Amino acid sequence: MDLNNYSDEEQNEDFNLREAIERYLDHWQWFLLAVCLCVSIAYVYLRYTTPQYQASTTILVKDEKKGGMLSELSAFADMGLGGGMKNNLDNEVEILKSRTLVERTVKKLVLNISMTVKGNVRDVEIYKDAPIKVLFLNTKPTFYTDKMSLEFVRLRPDIFKLVGESGEEASVPIILSNKNEFRYGEIISTRNGDLIITEAVEKRYVSKVDDRPINIIVNPLEKVVASFQKRLNVNPISKTSSVVEISIMDPVIERAEDFLDNLIRVYNEDAAADKSYISENTSKFVANRLLLITQELDGVEKDVQHFKTSNKLTDIETEAKLFIEGSSEYNKKRVEMEIQLNMVASMLDFIKKSNNSDLLPTNMISAKGEETGLMDSYNQLVLERNRILKSATVENPTVVKLDQQLASLKTNIAESLRRLQANLNIQKRDLRGQEGLLDNKIGDIPVQERQFRVIARQQKVKEELYLYLLQKREETAISLAATEPNARVIDAAKASKIPVSPKKSMIYLAALLLGLLIPFGILYLMDLLDTKVKSRFEITSKLSIPFLGEVPKSETPNEIVDTSSRSSTAEAMRIVRMNLDFMLNQVPEGKAKTILFTSTLSGEGKTFLSVNLAGIFALSGKKVLLIGMDIRNPKLNEYIDLPSSAGLTNYLSSSNVKIEDYIFKHKGFEQLYVLPPGSIPPNPTELLMSKKVDELFVQFKKEYDFIIVDTAPVSLVSDTLIIAKQADTFVYVVRANVLDKRMLHIPEVLYREKKLPNMALLLNDAETKKGYGYGYGYGVTVKKMPWYKKVFSK
Repeated sequence: MDLNNYSDEEQNEDFNLREAIERYLDHWQWFLLAVCLCVSIAYVYLRYTTPQYQASTTILVKDEKKGGMLSELSAFADMGLGGGMKNNLDNEVEILKSRTLVERTVKKLVLNISMTVKGNVRDVEIYKDAPIKVLFLNTKPTFYTDKMSLEFVRLRPDIFKLVGESGEEASVPIILSNKNEFRYGEIISTRNGDLIITEAVEKRYVSKVDDRPINIIVNPLEKVVASFQKRLNVNPISKTSSVVEISIMDPVIERAEDFLDNLIRVYNEDAAADKSYISENTSKFVANRLLLITQELDGVEKDVQHFKTSNKLTDIETEAKLFIEGSSEYNKKRVEMEIQLNMVASMLDFIKKSNNSDLLPTNMISAKGEETGLMDSYNQLVLERNRILKSATVENPTVVKLDQQLASLKTNIAESLRRLQANLNIQKRDLRGQEGLLDNKIGDIPVQERQFRVIARQQKVKEELYLYLLQKREETAISLAATEPNARVIDAAKASKIPVSPKKSMIYLAALLLGLLIPFGILYLMDLLDTKVKSRFEITSKLSIPFLGEVPKSETPNEIVDTSSRSSTAEAMRIVRMNLDFMLNQVPEGKAKTILFTSTLSGEGKTFLSVNLAGIFALSGKKVLLIGMDIRNPKLNEYIDLPSSAGLTNYLSSSNVKIEDYIFKHKGFEQLYVLPPGSIPPNPTELLMSKKVDELFVQFKKEYDFIIVDTAPVSLVSDTLIIAKQADTFVYVVRANVLDKRMLHIPEVLYREKKLPNMALLLNDAETKKGYGYGYGYGVTVKKMPWYKKVFSK
């Protein structure tokens, strides 16, 4: 019977809410050590890691699909200006992230040159705070491809030393001059160009490090551009607007802001250059055509003058007013046809003579047909081809493909213009036929009038064409003067003063969690792999056997409790004695109560418990006999000083001897008698099966109040089962951290088959925990082990 009886639900709940937590809290030193170690590593990491700051800018990109921004050329929309090149937000985002744009920005700011000062913990990169300015002139191609490191050391106010970084290997020395001491402003010849170092006009750098050496590093341009391009982020704010946020992370705040501002500036310059390029080519074409038309108009006007002079005519139109009014409408249309035919012919001639790098005039033909769209597409491809040729050759696959597309487009444009020309000729013939009817009606007009009309018609055509070209020249001049930017800055570049990487709070939190998880994971894994019995709950939750109690680990494992003992082991044994009284309440009065101790394996402490329980009963005034019946591997001598090696086996194997000759009283106890196991026999099973054993128990039960028997482990030999019938109760000892949980089925089977009468379980060597267990401390103070020793003793 278990006085501290718990239901299964209470045991499981106790296990879940308290036992599991206490198991880990018992190792709090490991958690503290792991947390301190991880936080220390996090501190060192943050101390030695260069902080990164994020700068961002917001721009409004011109995008016809999403509204974009108001064009500066909107006032000239009636002239058809401002709509030549169509922008798309997705395309502009890709251009902003392009390597070419980033490279131009890096070159403009000379960001491939960096300066660092050696600090106590890490090198500090300086930018505008540098006490010196570095300028390279007459740079060589290797300036952008080779890495070069120089160390600047101030010697005197106007003298400094400049040496190449130690350890660099190069066929050509870094500094070509023989000396290494220079003055500010002096030209220094290096392998990558001429170097000039001057003092900064505004010294914002900390004065205490002005005399420290400064490392001047020239990095390969490709590496620097790749670094900036990797850290550059271009993201639209939303899908419905053309506002774009551009951000970059950099260890230097001012450099990040300068890079973003100049990136937008270079982007707008490129867009303006593309638009100006088209306008300039159109302006050249118009100027050439205007010069030719001016000459032709002068010739026609001289013909009019000569005709009127030779024929002495003044106002021919007044005389033929009636006929001219009838044919004026057809004449006007024929003039328009002539203009269009002339322009079409000019365009065909220009296309024939142009090459793939020439742009086509886009606003010379008034007819709005497919040719206008084809010419816009052609100009876009020409611009793309010219841009690629800045960094590639004509054999580049992309250039070859563009050449093929340009050739195809040029053929389509020429074919479209020829179709337009054919249509205009048909219309011209129709108009001429209608005009011929009127010419027949004015056949009586003098020959001079008809000749003059021919000349006047030519004059009007040339005059209209002249005025048309003048208008186009003005339009082109306006577009050149008012080139609009492609992006407008909403918020200038601004960097946060708080670094975005590394994030101290996140790293310390991660270190704290890692410090808790590492020991937790190790302990959890140890518990997962540990199959040993740990606590009473692991026994009571799986077995239906009555539970007597648990005995904590003894401070003096080889000693027996005495009258003055107030240790946790002694108190636990007293509780076990009380529980055994309930187990033995069915034994008749006047007959000794027989208690047998056994276990699953050897070494579980059954001998220790049987000796101490015998002492506990003897201290209560009961006459107790302790019998050692583990005759195969006796251990009674480890706890009790035996007067001789003779004992039970000697009595069973001999005749004409008395059992009293082998029983002795244990010193220090008035009522404790001991029967040693004796010599180890060759036939232990046969000895225990003899009738003498039964006779002995009959005799002992009359002479003693309690008989405590230490027997052999049940899973190893059958000795215990042979003498089991002699027991009033069986104490089955399970030792914590020794018995495998998988072997708990052995006592369960023995209990169910009733092979061990009145069986009860006793947990030995249980771990006592703070606030729980048997440490009552009745006048005895146990010295606690220091925590740092506990860490290494667990």
